[in-house]
Amino acid sequence: MDEDDFFSSRPQDPLTQVTKQDLGPLSINELQERIELLKGEIARVEQHMSDATRHRSAADELFKKS
Repeated sequence: MDEDDFFSSRPQDPLTQVTKQDLGPLSINELQERIELLKGEIARVEQHMSDATRHRSAADELFKKS
């Protein structure tokens, strides 16, 4: 068990666990699959950020004081 895990006040999220995983045992194909999955997740997060920004801008415009 890692010392940080022992003293952590909250359980680790899956992303943290993924970044600590040993890549040594993975094949080239498995690594390529992992990259594609991570790229998909990055695209999903970027889309969510874009949607949230648009939503915030629309709300700000709606409630803007004249």
